Amino acid sequence: MTRHTRSGSAERTDIDLALFGALGDLSRRKLFPALYHLDREGLLDDDTRILGLARQDLSLDEFRSQIEAALKQYVKPAELVETALTRFLERLSFLTVNFKSVDGYSSIREWRETASSERPLVVYLAVGASLYGDICRYLQESGSLDDESRVVVEKPIGYGLESSKVVNDAIGEVFPESRVYRIDHYLGKETVQNLIALRFANPLFGTQWNQNHISHVEITVAEKVGIEGRWGYFDEAGQLRDMVQNHLLQLVCLIAMDPPANLDADAIRDEKVKVLKALKPFTDDMIGRDVVRGQYTAGTSDGQSVPGYLEEDDANISSHTETFVAMKTEVANWRWAGVPFYLRTGKRMPEKLSQIVIHFRQQPHYIFDPDQRALAANKLIIRLQPDEGIRLEVLTKDSGLDKGMRLRRGPLQLDFNNAFPQARIPDAYERLLLEVMKGQQYLFVRRDEVEHAWKWCDDLIAAWKDRNEPPRRYPAGSWGPVASIAMITQDGRSWYEDY
Repeated sequence: MTRHTRSGSAERTDIDLALFGALGDLSRRKLFPALYHLDREGLLDDDTRILGLARQDLSLDEFRSQIEAALKQYVKPAELVETALTRFLERLSFLTVNFKSVDGYSSIREWRETASSERPLVVYLAVGASLYGDICRYLQESGSLDDESRVVVEKPIGYGLESSKVVNDAIGEVFPESRVYRIDHYLGKETVQNLIALRFANPLFGTQWNQNHISHVEITVAEKVGIEGRWGYFDEAGQLRDMVQNHLLQLVCLIAMDPPANLDADAIRDEKVKVLKALKPFTDDMIGRDVVRGQYTAGTSDGQSVPGYLEEDDANISSHTETFVAMKTEVANWRWAGVPFYLRTGKRMPEKLSQIVIHFRQQPHYIFDPDQRALAANKLIIRLQPDEGIRLEVLTKDSGLDKGMRLRRGPLQLDFNNAFPQARIPDAYERLLLEVMKGQQYLFVRRDEVEHAWKWCDDLIAAWKDRNEPPRRYPAGSWGPVASIAMITQDGRSWYEDY
């Protein structure tokens, strides 16, 4: 099957997909459900095959049974169609492979040779980054790859700039950058796609998207869960590495970037890199004033008592790893000079919430009731989860004969679930997998993006280490340390809380 790119050239969608880590949590929860939905929607080519690779010794029937059970657990019952499920499961093959030994990789080449026709191989590495180099090298040495083979890798790409270079160098020895797809699943969300359309297709926003009209920007990515049994990994990473370096900085790039020349992958990513280069570095004074690290203590979630971070299973009770970060930063360029970007992310917060709030400046001359002046600014709220949508808060006259010219705030709202009730909003991984199959990179992160983001975060981590201060405590189920509220209050502002 062929489709057409945005530029009109033909693209192939018939592939062999080799999924390393096929029995892992990511594959069960996200990847196989996304692939099933693509198949159900007719977006997988008839010839596309899916090879599951894992260390466990299973028969093909046992593997298919496990994937069927995962689909029944993570796909809504109304979306599980028996004929589609049967067709999808028949696409699946399985091989037991020791990822760290080249010996088993010849079986992948042999599986490839059973295809009725030649097609590109997409390698999805749903495994730890420490395995990326070995897997890529062994695939090459075993003759399993061809000139069209692509590789998809998950974050984190290393634990800092230098380790990310090691990982990317190992991948780059086998795959050129044009065939490397680094996933940040936020980039596949429907609302993030609409942010690009909102900014660059609507003069109403395009002409206002600068320091003359926007006073400040908030980004909140709140997680309700704790570390979910990942204490060993998370304690080495922390919230800055786990969330800020990738998800939040990618959102900053999409908000702050200049219009790209076109929608080609490198045109978009060139503009994102410019934003990362323009992020203002933190001085020691700024770290004390504009950055808050936190760590959750025991509290409640959904009315249930939950342990503190240092009370989790396998915890190191002397750990200073942060589970919360709030900061004020700035993109130091002509478009954004003087506009604060307030970023906040943490675990064990009251809600699962990802949203961007664009605060527009007030009118320079105000003529309405003085006690309502605080109302007199528009806000654009872009919700990524749990319910994707976009809302613009505007001011109108409050209705009624006795109201005078009292103002009333109300929304102009696009709620995807209500606006398109017959349409299922695709999961981010569905869009990302489809773009990989089509060979389109515009939703994926380029190597220099990763490295500029790590450089900025590494400098902050080094400064924290020099200061040697413990993180501030906050009870599970709260919105973080009190200091994070003080940080934004010192500028005469507050976190947007109309959840």
